[in-house]
Amino acid sequence: MLARHDGQIVFVAGAIPGERVRARVERVSRQLAFAETVEVLEPSADRRPASRDWACGGSLYAHITYARQLGLKSELVADSFARIGKIQLPGPVPVMASEEQGYRMRARLHARDGRFGFFREGTHQLCDAGPTRQLLPATLAALERLQSALNKAAISGVTSCELSENAGTTERVMLLEMAPSRRAPLHIEPVDGITGLLFADHQSTRLTVAYGSPYVVDRVDGHGGVVTLTHHVQSFFQGNRYLLSPLVSQVLAQVPDGSVTDLYAGVGLFAVSLAVRGGTRIAAVEGDRSSVRDLESNAQEHGAAIGVEHLSVEDYLTRRELETPDTLLLDPPRTGVSTEAMSGILGLKPPRLVYLSCDLATLARDVRRLVEAGYTLDHIEAFDLFPNTARVETLVVLSR
Repeated sequence: MLARHDGQIVFVAGAIPGERVRARVERVSRQLAFAETVEVLEPSADRRPASRDWACGGSLYAHITYARQLGLKSELVADSFARIGKIQLPGPVPVMASEEQGYRMRARLHARDGRFGFFREGTHQLCDAGPTRQLLPATLAALERLQSALNKAAISGVTSCELSENAGTTERVMLLEMAPSRRAPLHIEPVDGITGLLFADHQSTRLTVAYGSPYVVDRVDGHGGVVTLTHHVQSFFQGNRYLLSPLVSQVLAQVPDGSVTDLYAGVGLFAVSLAVRGGTRIAAVEGDRSSVRDLESNAQEHGAAIGVEHLSVEDYLTRRELETPDTLLLDPPRTGVSTEAMSGILGLKPPRLVYLSCDLATLARDVRRLVEAGYTLDHIEAFDLFPNTARVETLVVLSR
C-alpha cells in the first residue's frame, strides 16, 4: 500500500489504505522506500484476522476482507489506465469474484530439506503452502505423500515442483526439477493422488517420466458448448479453477462471428472454444513448443476451422500475405505486446481487438499505443483469478 513520508513514497506491506500503522523500513532506493507493517495502531474496518503469512507467495492481500480486495483491484485498474495509459475510465471497473480457497490448478513450489513450499516475497525463504489456502486439501495431501515417497526412495536433490491438475481434480501431474549435479532417478513407486510424475535434470535433453501421463484433461463449459482440452504439465494454462469457464464465456461474448486471429493461443483455450461455438474461422498462433503440440492436438478434431501456426507472434506478423481478421484476439505473457508485435498489429489494422492481460502496467501501456493509433476503448472488465494477491486479469475491447 502507498504511503508518503516527507514527500518520499513508501510502499507498506501488510497495511490497508486509511490505516495508521507502525512500519519498519526494509529497503530504500533513490525515489522509493519499502516497509513492512509491524503494528496496526488504527485498524481499518476491512481488516480481518491474519490466518496466514502475508509474505508467503500469493497472500499479499490476505489480511483484507474479500469485498475490499475486489474494490482495491478495481481502483488499481483505473489508476494504471490513468497514470500509464493516460486514459480516464468512465466508471468503476467490475471485477468478477472467485472462491478464495483451493483456486489454483497450477503452481510452482520450491524444495528445501525434503519439503515443498512457496517462497516468501522477495526472498528464497521457504514457507508452508498450506496456510495460504491456494491449494486444495487433496493437493496438499498428495504433496506430503510425494515427500514421503522421495525420502523412502532416498531421492535427494529436488529443487522445485511444477504442479498441474484439472479443475475436477481427477488428474494431477507433478514435474520435479533436479539440482544441476543430480540425475533423475530410475524408479519410484506411484504416489496416491498423483496421476503423472516426471523428472527434469540438467544432464538430459528430455524429461524422465517416472510413471503415468504428463497430461491432464479439462472440460470447459464456455460460450457455446463444452470444450475438451488436453494440456501438458509444461504448457501454459489458466490457473483458476472457479473462473475458467466464466472467463472463456466473457471473452467469447466479445468475439462476433467472422474471421479471428488468436495470438499467443496457448493450448487453444479460446481458439478451440470459438471453433466449438461455430461461425468463426480461426488462425491460432503459438511459439512455445509444448503449448503448440497441445494446440495442434486439441484443434485436430475441428478440421479446417482452426489453422495452427507454430511461430512467434513477431515472426507471424511479418508475413506479407496475411489477411486482416475481423477480430484480433490476444492473451500475451506478463511482458505484454513487444514493440515488434505492436508494429505488426498496427500494420494489420484489424477492426476489432480483444485483449486479455494478467499485467496492468503492460496492458495500460499497450492500450495507450492503440488509442494513439486510432483505436477506441469500448469495453473493460476484470477477473479475480488470483485472490489475496495484488494481481488481476483484465479484458479490454477496442475498435478501429
